[in-house]
Amino acid sequence: MITWLSPADPPDSFPPLESALRDPPGLLAAGGDLSIARLLAAYARGIFPWYSPGQPVLWWSPDPREVIFPQQFHRSRSLTRSMRTRGFTLHRNRDFEAVVAACAAPRAASPGTWITPEMQAAYARLHQHGFAHSFEIWRGDELVGGLYGVQLGRVFFGESMFSRQTDASKAALAGLAEHCMAHCIELIDCQLPSAHLRSLGSQPMRRHEFLGFLPKPDGIVSR
Repeated sequence: MITWLSPADPPDSFPPLESALRDPPGLLAAGGDLSIARLLAAYARGIFPWYSPGQPVLWWSPDPREVIFPQQFHRSRSLTRSMRTRGFTLHRNRDFEAVVAACAAPRAASPGTWITPEMQAAYARLHQHGFAHSFEIWRGDELVGGLYGVQLGRVFFGESMFSRQTDASKAALAGLAEHCMAHCIELIDCQLPSAHLRSLGSQPMRRHEFLGFLPKPDGIVSR
């Protein structure tokens, strides 16, 4: 059985990660809220929210975890050529909310979205407090791709990405990897595996090893 949280519970009232379900893999708790304090407490413990419209907030901690070491990001020759010839420009936090909205927009392969208005507002608050960031690909004045996530200590927790032109989301991820290497960020959390991420260099990491990269929860201060 999973633990049910109340919005009145302290932000760090998560059960031990070892109690996460095997089916569905990694489901740990339900309920609570998306306050800044609870989100930061969750990320610092290797937990993230993911749920569909109409569901309570669901909290996950899968084992293994899918990650990318920035220096192992696979930047193919075709991606390098595409970034050069398509006129892509990388920006960080130029229009965070537009990136989140684009990630939430329906797609041909998946008309629904888990990035509800409540989620969009929650990550906008994290951005305003300096914890959530976007990496954006622009072509002139047009936003053509990007990703967003949460950065705590040595880890960037990737949340979602989108692409309106070929290779734009890959270019954003390449920009994130370069930023991580330049700023001593050692790990990009991808949460769950996919063939697309594996082609870019992601790999599984056992939960106990992943936790070793996280900051101490009591060392995170909301600004």
